Amino acid sequence: MDKIIRVNMSDLSTRTEAVPTAWAGLGGRGLTSTIVAAEVPPTCHPLGPSNKLVFAPGLLTGTPAANSGRLSAGAKSPLTGTIKESNAGGTAAQMLARLGIKALIIEGVPKADAWYNLHVTMDGVAIKEETELLGKGNFAVIEALEARLGKKTGILTIGPAGELKMTAANISVKDPDSKIRSHGRGGLGAVMGSKKIKFISINDEGAPKVPIADPEKFKTAARAFAKALLDHPVSGEGLPTYGTNVLVNILHEAGGLPTKNFTVGQFDGHDKISGETMHETIVSRGGKHKHGCHAGCIIQCSQVYHDKEGKYVTSGFEYETIWGLGANCCIDDLDDIAVADNLKDDIGIDSIETAVMFGVAMEAGILKWGDSKEMLRLLTEEIGKGTPLGRILGGGAGSVGKAYGVTRVPVVKNQGIPAYDPRSVKGIGITYATSTMGADHTAGYTIATNILNVGGFVDPLKKDGQVELSRNLQIATAAVDSTGMCIFVAFPALDIPECLPALIDMINARFGISLTGDDVTNLGKHILKVERQFNIEAGFTKEHDRLPEFFKTEPVAPHNAVWDFSDAEIDEFWNF
Repeated sequence: MDKIIRVNMSDLSTRTEAVPTAWAGLGGRGLTSTIVAAEVPPTCHPLGPSNKLVFAPGLLTGTPAANSGRLSAGAKSPLTGTIKESNAGGTAAQMLARLGIKALIIEGVPKADAWYNLHVTMDGVAIKEETELLGKGNFAVIEALEARLGKKTGILTIGPAGELKMTAANISVKDPDSKIRSHGRGGLGAVMGSKKIKFISINDEGAPKVPIADPEKFKTAARAFAKALLDHPVSGEGLPTYGTNVLVNILHEAGGLPTKNFTVGQFDGHDKISGETMHETIVSRGGKHKHGCHAGCIIQCSQVYHDKEGKYVTSGFEYETIWGLGANCCIDDLDDIAVADNLKDDIGIDSIETAVMFGVAMEAGILKWGDSKEMLRLLTEEIGKGTPLGRILGGGAGSVGKAYGVTRVPVVKNQGIPAYDPRSVKGIGITYATSTMGADHTAGYTIATNILNVGGFVDPLKKDGQVELSRNLQIATAAVDSTGMCIFVAFPALDIPECLPALIDMINARFGISLTGDDVTNLGKHILKVERQFNIEAGFTKEHDRLPEFFKTEPVAPHNAVWDFSDAEIDEFWNF
């Protein structure tokens, strides 16, 4: 039987509850956002005792369904002040699902000046004081816990950034290779740090398989779904070969590759940091260009990047990180960017927010454009050690902009704008403006249709159809985020007719129900409305659904495009 487990850090108690009927049909983002909206006062301090940190596997997590290994984490964000859901791969999601834990809800803050760890098993959750691993980076934590608890242990941990409650801090998740995936964006690592939890370890020994009401129907649907993933040119060919970094050259050609803190849309050094160059480098050094972030992933868009000596540097080396530290900071040294990615994994700080931040920091004169060595020093010596400057940098792009009086600060609701210039790719600008969680490309990935011609084509330089495109994708994404599926299943879902029905059939077979496509759409709409209502009660208005002023006043080369949506046109997004 599925269950809810609550951990109260104020009195160091735990209790197990039956799943309320209203939550029975929810998972992943749908469940984390529902719990946060119902139980967290919208005006509370995100790092105070009233905020709650919620983990929830998706509806299909733990089943044999391909690409269903995502875990959602939710809370009120200390970075944005809005509701937040972040999802990540790794091993934790499938372990929690096998343990029958529909949601793990962490409440309150400790009264004593002590740190703790949580250990999750078939018997429940044990709370223990933690002293040995305080101050340690995430890689050291994983290594120590595997020695202490065994190689198969699932781990959710925070690095020094989370302990210091930096608002760009991640919650890091151990992956199948004992490396790191991240609950990035929004500063949820700071929320975990505020509750004085250094790590959560998981042992699913003795847990049964996730029950499936109709195994034969599930098997048939799962085969059709997997075939669609492999048959699509993006999820079956482009991503497995070049990773998400395939987008560097594509966005450069489109004039939507933000460069030098969003001053131009193309980068002269694009080819040196491109997916094609990365692929060649990985292969020549004996790394892996095709790699999964969790068991059951068949897209395999991750990779393992080695240095010139053939030693491990980083994995899950994503386009947004490479763009942000590369083009946006005028750095064309892929090796230095990889080292920075490793440092951010170890420190436990969001690779996108920190990359956007460095662009603002260079504009502020904290370091020079293109100075990758100083960037590495700032990560290690300032952010990693929590110096006064490090704390400003660890607060993200908005923090640096305010401290140094910078006017070109690419944020929405204080969260850094990633990887795609909204003047040249207007659909993603609508997503950035209207997302319930601040600027978030994954909330409604219009790049698919604006740039990659997936699901049709909407001209990225024109306003026509952009609001509708972003709306439809945000609704669909909210639903997909509830299933435990990787968001990249959206590529075949948009183009291959058999894909979405197969996904719905798997959910129906899993639970013995009969959802329709309309039901899934209505779920997505419901989730967005729940999240928006939380934000309204937290003090956000439609005036917060706006891009920074400079996007309207500064045309971006090569198209000399500007952000030309009126406030009324943006506000049309919520008419559903």
